[in-house]
Amino acid sequence: MISVSNVTMRYGAKILFEDVSTTFTPGRRYGLTGPNGAGKSTFMKILTGDLDPQKGTVVRPRKFGVLRQDQFAFDAYRVIDTVIMGNKPLWAALEERDRIYEKPEMTNEDGMRLGELEGIIGDEDGYSAESDAAVLLDGLDIREDLHGRKMGELQGGQKVRVLLAQALFGKPEALLLDEPTNYLDLDSIHWLQDFLTNYDGTLIVISHDRHFLNSVTTHTADIDYQTIITYTGGYDDMVMAKTQIRSRLESENAQREKKIAQLNEFIARFAAGTRSSQVTSRRKEVERLQTNDLARSNIQRPYIRFDQVRPSGKHVLELKHLMKYYGELEVIDGFTANIMRGEKICLMGRNGAGKTTLLKCLLSNYPGLADKDFTLDSGSIFWGHEAQVGYFPQDVGSTIEHGLTVAEWLHRWNPAAHVEDIRGILGQMLFSGEEGSKPTAALSGGEQARLAFCKLILTKPNILIFDEPTNHLDLESINALNIALQRYEGTVLLVTHDHDLIDEVATRLWVFHDKAIEDFQGPYEEWKGKHN
Repeated sequence: MISVSNVTMRYGAKILFEDVSTTFTPGRRYGLTGPNGAGKSTFMKILTGDLDPQKGTVVRPRKFGVLRQDQFAFDAYRVIDTVIMGNKPLWAALEERDRIYEKPEMTNEDGMRLGELEGIIGDEDGYSAESDAAVLLDGLDIREDLHGRKMGELQGGQKVRVLLAQALFGKPEALLLDEPTNYLDLDSIHWLQDFLTNYDGTLIVISHDRHFLNSVTTHTADIDYQTIITYTGGYDDMVMAKTQIRSRLESENAQREKKIAQLNEFIARFAAGTRSSQVTSRRKEVERLQTNDLARSNIQRPYIRFDQVRPSGKHVLELKHLMKYYGELEVIDGFTANIMRGEKICLMGRNGAGKTTLLKCLLSNYPGLADKDFTLDSGSIFWGHEAQVGYFPQDVGSTIEHGLTVAEWLHRWNPAAHVEDIRGILGQMLFSGEEGSKPTAALSGGEQARLAFCKLILTKPNILIFDEPTNHLDLESINALNIALQRYEGTVLLVTHDHDLIDEVATRLWVFHDKAIEDFQGPYEEWKGKHN
């Protein structure tokens, strides 16, 4: 169990949460939600002990797992050892045992201590530690040949998955996970969902993956209105309950305001007359009914709508026998396909399977979007009549020039656009008022993504190509993108590991596995039915 009593955290005049008291119960799995900037990661750091609250106390279990965000802290250690370090008592006992065995001569005290250490190692399942750690790593797609390597040899995404295995290792009484699905492909996300659903301790998780939260969590602790309110159910259940409560409060306030207006009208008419006792009673009634201002929510919802200047031709794109190698590594092997107007194709597969490479192949002869350092080894690409492509790359920040304001950068993509149009689009994507004068160099990852969407809204292409667009988005922005892609009448190619986007947007799938690409003509549910 994790218990929080009267915890307060503020930065200057901004209150994140104040006098929060809540309990996280064993056997329950909590999603910690709230808009960007509400204080989710701050509250998580308070729970883990990495940050002290300005006021209040936190009670934690003796043994809990935490997903660490520092990718470089374990570079000198083997991958398998990094995972085992998740069980601190076990790792301390193993290290002390090794130090004793390294002595040239052991004393009687050393012998007695070894017996104590072997007892700790046995109690902590130390004799199966390497095999248990290997099972976690395999589930998270860290190959067996990497288990003995140093962490410093791994790529960033692989390190994050090892650190996730570290948090899960050793049967912790509580798990505190901040964005555990980052850098995970869909297979790994589904494996993690199954693991956490069977976990019987206390789970607290921050995630921007709606499907993941709905699948895993039994309760939702929502940070908003400068406090934390716990709802029963997953993310969608919380949104519904929160909306209903808010609507009821607003309705009650409106009724009270109407009643107060009626009473004040009576008071104004008869204050100087002979009905003083009735006037006095109505004044007291007004005081009793006086409405309180409803606390303002921190949630901001962008509005995304993708339009087209004009539709493309019926035949959008033809690919013939595409081949791409990196050295001797074969990534794309003779892929052939035709894309018709209005199709929405999701590219699925494990990390490193070649999804981004295929997008670069498609763009290799498109003016202005081809990667100058990328060459197609063989094959041909034919863009159809009136094909106009809007591209959202994985490293979207690299496409935003510095030395400009947000409004100046956006205006460059259509100099004929009116200033009011630019402001309107920026406002849709939450760059309101002075936010349009913000330097592009100062943008966060989420702001860079929203500004890239502004460009696509402004330029109105008839083909949209997205490479993992949800990486830096909050839940509200991801939901807005989902709706916009469903309503878009043009053609979409989308690389994503977001289950709901694949399930609700895709009409066709390109599935990467075993060095081949399966071209499935149908939605995700049909594909799952075929492969289950």
